[in-house]
Parts: sequence; C-alpha cells; structure tokens
Amino acid sequence: MYPPSRKDFIALTLSDQHSRSYNNGKHRRQSCWRKWKQLSRLQRSLILFLLALLLICGLLSYPSFSEQWRGMSDRAVREDWDEDWERGLKPVPPGVNPVAGPAGGPAVGLAGVAVGPELGLAVGPGLIPEVIPEPRRPKVPSIPKPPAKKRPFPNKRGPPSLQKERNVSDSLVKPVEKVPVEKAEEDEGEKPLVSWRGAMIEADEATEPPPSAHEKDVAVPPVPVNPEDTAPLAPVSVKPVDRLEMVREAFRHAWKGYKEFAWGHDELKPVSKSYGEWFGLGLTLIDALDTMWILGLKEEFEEARKWVETELSFSKNVDVNLFESTIRILGGLLSTYHLTGDEMFLEKAKDIGLRLMPAFKTPSKIPFSDVNIGKGTAHPPRWTSDSTLAEVTSVQLEFRELSRLTQDPQYQEVVNEVMRLVHKLPGKHDGLVPMFINTNSGQFTHKGVFTLGARADSYYEYLLKQWIQGGKTEPDLLEDYLEAIEGVKKHLLRTSGPRKLTFVGELNHNRFNPKMDHLVCFLPGTLALGAHNGLPEDHMELALQLMETCHQMYIQMETGLSPEIAHFNLQPYDGRDIDVKPADRHNLLRPETVESLFYLYRFTKDAKYRDWGWDILESFNKYTRVPSGGYTSISNVRDPVNPGPRDKMESFFLGETLKYFYLLFSDDLELLSLDKYVFNTEAHPLPIWQLPPV
Repeated sequence: MYPPSRKDFIALTLSDQHSRSYNNGKHRRQSCWRKWKQLSRLQRSLILFLLALLLICGLLSYPSFSEQWRGMSDRAVREDWDEDWERGLKPVPPGVNPVAGPAGGPAVGLAGVAVGPELGLAVGPGLIPEVIPEPRRPKVPSIPKPPAKKRPFPNKRGPPSLQKERNVSDSLVKPVEKVPVEKAEEDEGEKPLVSWRGAMIEADEATEPPPSAHEKDVAVPPVPVNPEDTAPLAPVSVKPVDRLEMVREAFRHAWKGYKEFAWGHDELKPVSKSYGEWFGLGLTLIDALDTMWILGLKEEFEEARKWVETELSFSKNVDVNLFESTIRILGGLLSTYHLTGDEMFLEKAKDIGLRLMPAFKTPSKIPFSDVNIGKGTAHPPRWTSDSTLAEVTSVQLEFRELSRLTQDPQYQEVVNEVMRLVHKLPGKHDGLVPMFINTNSGQFTHKGVFTLGARADSYYEYLLKQWIQGGKTEPDLLEDYLEAIEGVKKHLLRTSGPRKLTFVGELNHNRFNPKMDHLVCFLPGTLALGAHNGLPEDHMELALQLMETCHQMYIQMETGLSPEIAHFNLQPYDGRDIDVKPADRHNLLRPETVESLFYLYRFTKDAKYRDWGWDILESFNKYTRVPSGGYTSISNVRDPVNPGPRDKMESFFLGETLKYFYLLFSDDLELLSLDKYVFNTEAHPLPIWQLPPV
C-alpha cells in the first residue's frame, strides 16, 4: 500500500473535522483508526515524537506552575486573615486544628507545636487562638504525610508579645523549638538575619542567641490523624533575663553614642554621629543625671558630675524656653541633689532658677515663654504675645521646691500667682482649659479648643501633683483637678467602634474630633496616682481602660511602637480601631505610656504591665537602636522594613523613658516610693513635703 499524497492527507483531515457528532461516534473512531493506519511509518513516528516532547515539557514546567499557584493561594489566605484581623477574629491556618495546650499555655497544633503568630496566625493582641474541639472520628490506619515546606508569611502584625508562646513577667521564655523559617530559604543563597517584622537585627542586640546548626536541622514531627494521639509538649526551656540589666545595657548603649559624638551638647544625632544644639547647656547630660544614679551606673555618673562641676555655665547670651529649661535642667539638678546630697547640684539649681525669674516680669504675671539667661531679659515668641497654658502652669513643682530648699519665697510666690490667676479665669469648659493665655491681658485666647494633648496636657498633671507635693493642703488645686476630670468624662471621652477602646479625643468649637496624642497616655498614671491618694475609685477604673488603649496604640502598629497621634474609628465593625495619618506616624521615643505602666504596676501588682513594657523596650531595640551608639526617633511606625530614622535622640529618652522602664521592672517598691516622692513632668523625683508649704 502506497502512502497517501499530501493532497489526500489534507482531504482526510478535513473530512475528519466535519464528521464530529454524537450520533456517529463509533463510526468516527473506526474512521480515525483507518486514517492512522493509512499514515506511513515515518509520519506516525513523527506524530508520536511530538506528543512525547509536549508531555516532557509539561512535566518540566509543573513545579514552577505549582509554586506560582501555591503563592497565589497563600496570598488569598493572608488577605482573608487580614480581614479577620480587622474584625477582631482569630482565624486558624489551613490544615491546623488547635487543641488545648498546657494550663496557662498556648493552644497547640496536631504535631504538638505551639499555634501562634510564629506560624503566621493572626490572633488578637494579648490573646491565644481559640480552642476548637475536633470531632471524634474512627481511628483509621494511615501513613502520615511528610510536613510541607511553607513559605514565611510577610507583614506579620503586632509587637514581640504576640510572638511569644506565653507572657512572662521577670524572665524571658525561650519558645518551643521549631524549624526556623530561614531554613526554607537556605538553598536560595545567603541572606542577612532579619527579625520577624523584616528589620535588621545586630547579633549583639538580640535578646536570645541565634539557633545553632543542629537546631536548624530539627524536623517537624509528622502530624497524627487524631489529636488524641498527640504526644505532650516537651518541657519549655527557660532562659532567665535580667530585665533591669537590659535597661542598664540600653542606657549604656545610648550613653556610648552621646559620649563619643555629642559630649556636652544638648542632643545626640546618632545616625550622622554628630550633635544638635537647642540651648547649648548639655540638656541630655543633665536630664540623665538622676537616671544614672538610680540605675547604679557610678562610672557614667561620675563622668557627668565632673562635667557639670567644671564645664556647665549659665552665663551665656542665649535664649532658653522657660518651661523646657525648668523641667529638664532645674528639675534634673534638684532631683540629683536630693538623691545624692551633693551641694554642688543645689548651687547649680539656684543659679539657673534665679536666671529664669525675669520671665515672670509681665503686666499680667503670666510669664513669657523665652528668657535670655545671660542678659536677664525675657520676651514672648516673635510671632505672638501668647504663652502656652501647659508651659506656664507646669513649672510650679520645681520653683516651689527651690523656695523650700533655699528658704527664699520669691520662686514659689511667682508660680503660685500663676495658678491663682488661672483658677479664677473665665473661659473654662467644665474644668477644661484653652491652650493659650495672653501675657499682657492674662486672659485665655483661642477659646473653644480643648485637648489633653500638646499645649495643655501637663496643666492637669500638675494640678494633682502640686496638691500632693504640698501635703494635700491646697484645696483650689484639688477642686480644679476634680472638675477637669469630670469635664474630660463629659466632653472628651469616647469608645472606638470595633473593639470598644476608651480614648480621650478633642473638642473644637463643640465638634468632637477622635484624635488622641501619645502625650495623653500620661493620664492613666495620673488618674491612678490620684486614686492612690484617696480620690474617687472610678478614676482608677478609667485609668485601667485608658491604659489598655495606650497599649493598643503600640501593638496595632507593625513595629510595635506607637505613633505620635492616633485617630480612632467610631464606626462599629468597620476595620481597625486606630487609623494613623501619614504625617502622624513618627515615634520620638516618648515616655508617657511607660510612665503610666509604672504607676499601674506599682498600684495593682499586675505583671501584665511589666510584660507590656518589656515588649515596648524590645521594639525600641529592634527599630530605633543605632549600632554605633544611641537610639533614634523614627518616621514611620507602620513600616517595619524601613521605619525611617530621623537622626535624633531626645534628652527625655534617657531622662524619662529608660528611667520609667527601670522602675517598672524593679522589685524594690520602696525605690522612689510614691508616698514619698512626686515626679515632675520630666520624670525627675522631688520629695513630698512633710510640712505645709512656705
């Protein structure tokens, strides 16, 4: 039989295409077979070769296709988890059925591995996955599947507390051993060690040693068919961590940068390894004096003391801000004198106190904002004759104490006069005060705007603390404080929609703004201090609620650090509680939340406040620590990969933040007892008077 010609082959193919119908299927199959038999051996071999080639190419391309499909699937799962997170739910990863873990511990998966954020599990802050009972099934023998190699999920949310197996108070618990996610990517080449939030971590900064080669090779055990067959968890290995020593280490690291690059200057710029000047008076050094003494850093303290004695001079032709120089310099010198008994510090305090007095020489007795300490002149800002209310009412603790120590009443008289004037001024709103006051008329300006944030915050704080400092003998101060707290509850207090977080907003000409500064997080501690001193019990209840809100301002951010300003969502079941505008996403290493954690722990002994503080310290170490020394403020708490260092370490990081961390973690409750000392707004402790004020 001769092979068909090309013309005959084409005719056969066209005939085949026109014969496809359901009624002649059998005939079509027979026709196809006859046509196949009519092909030559060469043609049949060529067709089979092409089919085999297509099959091989398909098999070779299958792994990359499956990887791409799995990546798309993973992304879809992560998006579902993100939506569940927004609603406050706690979704469980596919293929994992949590079972109850040990008492007080986390839920565990079928393999006995702890279920939590380490596996990419989106859980609510401070919560563990819900225990979902597995329905009983008949035990059917089967071969367990080997564990699948999973890619790590990026963009995990929350602070380090959500990455722990359980909370700890005075020790750091090493998580249950499991295969690190870095192992899955070893074949792709060497990569730098990154934290779970994607930020670089120095080897000497890690709070836990890196996994050994043996630990990296540990395989995940096979998953049994029934949870009842799961073996119990191995004992958790506990590595004690001295939290107080970690605070000391953080201070030494910050001090190292200041000493090397900014010694004797106001502020360290740790990224550029330089310094910034504000007043040219060594603000960071003076602010940190009592912190070094409290932390027991004798060598560093002696270096700083020598500089104060030999180098610090206030005979400078320089303008300083009355408020900032009072709380940082005067307050720092007075507290260091009380802690050490060193008269040199008292003499320096007298010098700066006297040089600040010209600020009070105004027609209204409301002080100017700026003083030239060399010329002895004072003036308001160039753009206004107003002073900020918080500034003129938050220098009282320091000047009153200076009068008591020197037996010179002039300091106390000028600041008490300011409080008397503000006490009787019209323009308050149920105890709430405007943000500005005019130095000429002595009247409130910019009326109608009420906030507990910037420009007003410490007015409310100092009402209570002056009353405590003076032995609770000044009723006007207490009256103004109690009225103000009632005004806060009436006009500024709201709860967020999704999770019912209690927060303090702002009032702008009778329009409520759900905006809360991080500065407002001083309020939980102040309320708790008032309740400790006999004020209404509902003040403590409000303190506990606001403390939770300030905690959420940290853990709902990807870096575990709070933004400078938060806006709260008032709509129920509509996304997150907290929204942060791009301009408000910076963190300045502020102390207010740690301050309130210190007060709440002192008064409740609840270890969770220590754990919350520890999480914040770990986040500072992960995202703000500069390798060469120092810590830097950052621009974006929502971006753990590039938080944007701002190259500035404020003096209050050493003067306040690290000091409150140390006091929070200390078991010595008599260390600066709150029945004997009152802290100024820069965390400098001053003694509570045993006698009525002079």
